[in-house]
Amino acid sequence: MRLLLVHPSALMYSEIFLRLEPLGLERVAGAARDAGHEVQIVDLQVTGRKELDREFTSFRPDALGVSLNYLANIPEAIGLAHAAKRALPGCFVFFGGHSVSFVAEDVLEQAEGAVDAVVRGEGEPAVAPLLEAVRDGGVDGVPGIVTPHGRGPGPRMLHGIDSPVPARDLMRHRRKYFIGELDPCASIEFTRGCPWDCSFCSAWTFYGRSYRKASPEAAGAEMAAIREPNVFIVDDVAFIRPEHGDAIAAELERRRIRKNYYLETRSDVLLRNTDVFQRWTRLGLKYMFLGMEAIDAEGLDLYRKRVSPDDNFRALEVARRLGINVAINLIVDPAWDEERFRVVREFALSVPEIVHLTVMTPYPGTEIWHTESRRLTTRDYRLFDIQHAVVPTTLPLDVFYRELVKTQAVINRKHLGLRTAVGALRVLGANLARGQTNFARMLWKFNRVYNPTRQIADHRRPVRYQLPLPQHLDVGDRRKLYVHTRPPARRDAGQAGEVE
Repeated sequence: MRLLLVHPSALMYSEIFLRLEPLGLERVAGAARDAGHEVQIVDLQVTGRKELDREFTSFRPDALGVSLNYLANIPEAIGLAHAAKRALPGCFVFFGGHSVSFVAEDVLEQAEGAVDAVVRGEGEPAVAPLLEAVRDGGVDGVPGIVTPHGRGPGPRMLHGIDSPVPARDLMRHRRKYFIGELDPCASIEFTRGCPWDCSFCSAWTFYGRSYRKASPEAAGAEMAAIREPNVFIVDDVAFIRPEHGDAIAAELERRRIRKNYYLETRSDVLLRNTDVFQRWTRLGLKYMFLGMEAIDAEGLDLYRKRVSPDDNFRALEVARRLGINVAINLIVDPAWDEERFRVVREFALSVPEIVHLTVMTPYPGTEIWHTESRRLTTRDYRLFDIQHAVVPTTLPLDVFYRELVKTQAVINRKHLGLRTAVGALRVLGANLARGQTNFARMLWKFNRVYNPTRQIADHRRPVRYQLPLPQHLDVGDRRKLYVHTRPPARRDAGQAGEVE
């Protein structure tokens, strides 16, 4: 069969700070191609709707799959589904991805027949059986598939993540992917899942707190095939198990692979496994994202981070000593007042690290969805992008956005002002010399993308598709939140296991 896979447009945050290659979609494409299907990918993050229309017309797919890792893209995806059905009524349209897995039935109803199925859970083990069923009939019985008739068997989970290999060759605009000054930047996955249970996150509920590792050999082979000089390691928490991080490092050393790396981890993992991170600095680890989330114990307890403020600040000291540039994430509570914003600005200016702000947002699949969602002020999918307030704010909404953007602007000037202009220009010049303009464009877009007038206006747009309200759920039994249940434990490398 001919399968066209589509990634929706970029969200507000990714208009400036990053634009990552759709690694999950590439892996689904790899699985479909391994099963003998003809596959193409269009990524609307980096290209326009006209290219999608041309591809659809020339390729004439038997099936169209849209990736929905973000709630905010659901209205756009439903629009794409309707357009596909108008152009090719016989095309089978399905959605898949992290966020849509938690609202599958509601999205099918909202699509009014334009979407034939939603894939709940991991896409790699589902895509080949789904396409086979589309060809032969019987889609309702495919594991992980939800149709307007109901749910089939539960979704299957990969035992190991060594395969399928991402179909990177299908991406026509690879030079448009970047994160910060790492431009261009590819992505790679060493582990999948997260064993922690932070209340604001749905990674652990999606994977049922499972944790799987790529084998060092497969990770090394994949890295060797990546052409880009920069790589983002997409793991939710990098190097939880130090022996695994060491084994991959040894494989890269054996292959003499050196690139510039960006990864995400936790403060307690960095403190516990400092030697591994130090080894990776010799391989090219330059940037690290630390989800501190809060600067005080009260905030950390609220989000159940299971880490102390002291550990967070000690981790920053360790990263500085290792020469790793750190980006800190802080969650903006809509309950903040002007004084709290002022304190956060002072903190951001007092540390050398980059500070990012994301607004506390209850997502389906998170624990706070069941504790905060009754207070929702909007159910417009498009506002669930961690840059808009969707629960009541203590400050008037316009003042909240004014303080939020003011704080973001102070942080932005700190890193792109006169004091750092020389360093920024040096990086900018090197990128431009290689024909890379993503980082340069980012520098000048802040005021256009982040401004309170735009954010307030976003709340006034007509709403056609609304996020459903959650059904009552006793979150005392957290297994009820899971999309996947864990497979039987496997002890060989690259297989499933849990970290407590």
